[in-house]
Amino acid sequence: MKINIAILLIVLVSFAVCIYFYPQMPEAMVSHWNAQGNPDGYMPKFWGLFMVPFITIVMAVFFLLIPKIDPLKSNIEKFRNYFDNFVLLIVLFMFYIHALTIFWNLGIKFNLIQFLVPALGILFYYCGILVEKAKRNFFIGIRTPWTLSSDSVWDKTHKLGGKLFKAAGVVALLGIFIQKYAFFIFLFSIIFASVYSVVYSYFEYRKERFKQNSNASFDK
Repeated sequence: MKINIAILLIVLVSFAVCIYFYPQMPEAMVSHWNAQGNPDGYMPKFWGLFMVPFITIVMAVFFLLIPKIDPLKSNIEKFRNYFDNFVLLIVLFMFYIHALTIFWNLGIKFNLIQFLVPALGILFYYCGILVEKAKRNFFIGIRTPWTLSSDSVWDKTHKLGGKLFKAAGVVALLGIFIQKYAFFIFLFSIIFASVYSVVYSYFEYRKERFKQNSNASFDK
């Protein structure tokens, strides 16, 4: 598949970049920043350079295995193109983080949050698209006991959840203009979208069960 080839090329480029810049990196690389974009974590340069590509490989392999191991794999095939694009987007996002880390450790200082928040916004906006398209399965989407028990509850929850995640992505993009609180605004919007979707699925399931029980009683 073309997407698999693209993912492989990105990973190979990541390792090539690591090898090229290895001599130029400080012995202790900045590897973590706080919510204000200030560095607050370091690691030896080998792991500072190579950790993200290694994590990317593990993530990519796991994601690409999902359509093969999910018991409801036939449902995944119904939105496979959206899922494959999501995997590619995740790999690109990891490459972007890797590049930002290298630039910073080369001495090019910038506001990391200003560069990171737009990328998160794009990623979560696409998560919203994927959630809207997802059919019932065990790995992708808003997987609660109630969505997994009913196609109807799954579809209603994911229709709403997709809109909420896309809204969270837009909110993240707006954070560019209020950088001091951008990360906290983004975090709050994601937590709200997640929690609201879970609670919504529970009440939709309760509503569906109530209708079923009422119809059963009426038939008797």
